[in-house]
Amino acid sequence: MGSYLTKIFLIDDDSIFCRGVQRALENDGDTDVTYFNSGEDFLSNLHQLPDIVIVDFHLPGKNGIEILKQIKQYNDETAVIILSGQERIEIVVEAYQNGADAYIIKNGQALFELRNSVKNLSKSVSYRKEAEHLREQILDRNKYNTVIGESDAILKVLKMIQKLENNNISVLITGETGTGKDVIAHAIHYNSVRRKKPFVIANMPAIPADLVESELFGHEKGAFTGADARRIGKFEEANSGTIFLDEIGDMDIQLQSKILRVLQEMKITRLGSNVERELDVRVIAATNRNLVERVKSGLFREDLYYRLQGFLVKLPPLRERGNDIALLANHFLNRFCEKNRLGQKSISREAMKMILQYPWYGNVRELKSLLERASLINESGKIETCDLIFSEAVSV
Repeated sequence: MGSYLTKIFLIDDDSIFCRGVQRALENDGDTDVTYFNSGEDFLSNLHQLPDIVIVDFHLPGKNGIEILKQIKQYNDETAVIILSGQERIEIVVEAYQNGADAYIIKNGQALFELRNSVKNLSKSVSYRKEAEHLREQILDRNKYNTVIGESDAILKVLKMIQKLENNNISVLITGETGTGKDVIAHAIHYNSVRRKKPFVIANMPAIPADLVESELFGHEKGAFTGADARRIGKFEEANSGTIFLDEIGDMDIQLQSKILRVLQEMKITRLGSNVERELDVRVIAATNRNLVERVKSGLFREDLYYRLQGFLVKLPPLRERGNDIALLANHFLNRFCEKNRLGQKSISREAMKMILQYPWYGNVRELKSLLERASLINESGKIETCDLIFSEAVSV
């Protein structure tokens, strides 16, 4: 994460106190502190968008709570710390109800507590600014609108795959089952120079072992029993476009050498033919396996591993994507209800809290299944906790 200067505004009518706090906070590093002796002076500078505001409760004119409300109305992302000699619980409660991030009593420990609060809030500021920086680096977020999410983790993925738009390097996508590797593969192809050409999917575990060469490379009529007509394989079908080799980690070791030769030479020979055919195809592969461990175990060819890994994209598990879980939950619910004419439905606060706390071992795919089940079970129009039937975990 990059280092960002935290802009802090301090409002207190005691100039000596302000200068002491200013020195203490700026000595802690990566902070710029400006102080004001009245709420009116501060509010006339609110357009400068401070990251953190420290405001004394007792001020001439507007008190700290009134200023807090105006800050939050202007920019809800600004963190606010209230300083006060008041320990009355109703004032503390009112401060937090109106969005205060901390309430510190002016006593002998006040400066210590203030420095700790600023340090913690500055971390949140840095995370937010890092996310904003990543958004700016993605030139057109709409180009990747099939990828749902705004978390730092998914923005980093989008930043990476944007680098693939104007080249033909092979790509290896890794991640747990259900993280959306196929979605990223589609996004890479449809934002590349090959976007108008074929995108062909080869789901490796789904192809019967005795048919895999025919499926991938094609065959001539009479090449084997049952070959009643010529067939174009998936590599040839994808010519001038992209082939997506899904779950490549499960590929049989014997087939791996043939795939390697195709990738090295960019030529294929149909079964039953002696004619080599030139290929112009981009290869995107995906796996939920640890290919390094499979190479060490002799289950995956090392030379093929390095050939596939021209550009590595690692997808984060859903549990590391924060509020993306809520965005995806609403997306899946709305899409399923619209497709199946179930009417508009929403998710209750309690149900969403349960969804956000769940570990999601099956990742995005499991979340999608949960919301589809819930939308069929629910009859009220609002998904409640009783509508959520979680899958039994098969891995931990």
